[in-house]
Amino acid sequence: MIATASVVHDVRQSRARALCAVGGAAAAAIAWAIEVPLTGIKLGIRFGGAHPQTVAAAQVIGVALAAGLIGWLLLAVLDRRASSPRATWTGIALLVLAASLALPLAAATTTSAAIGLIVLHLVVGAAVIPGMASTVRSRSRA
Repeated sequence: MIATASVVHDVRQSRARALCAVGGAAAAAIAWAIEVPLTGIKLGIRFGGAHPQTVAAAQVIGVALAAGLIGWLLLAVLDRRASSPRATWTGIALLVLAASLALPLAAATTTSAAIGLIVLHLVVGAAVIPGMASTVRSRSRA
């Protein structure tokens, strides 16, 4: 009976984490749809001396989904190895989010593009970080 309960919990936990990753990508798509077509922000980036590029919806969705899946992988590892996986994962996730904000600041072609890209990063973080953190099973103290 205990093994069955554990399997059911693992399936629910995996489903919840998958929904967090997909939810982050969906949130990014919605934010992009508001920023670009509705408000007219051109999300342009330029790396070094390369030609400027426009950030498309598919790129936003793909990167957000990849970030969510990598976060899930890290959380799965911490769930098995860390003494306090929720706090450790949340701290790492917030540091990664903060570091990721350097990219729009460095590569955006305009101030509005930088703001738009920062908002995209924050929207994904707001969807993924608390959602994933809430999936960590409390450890019973024996």
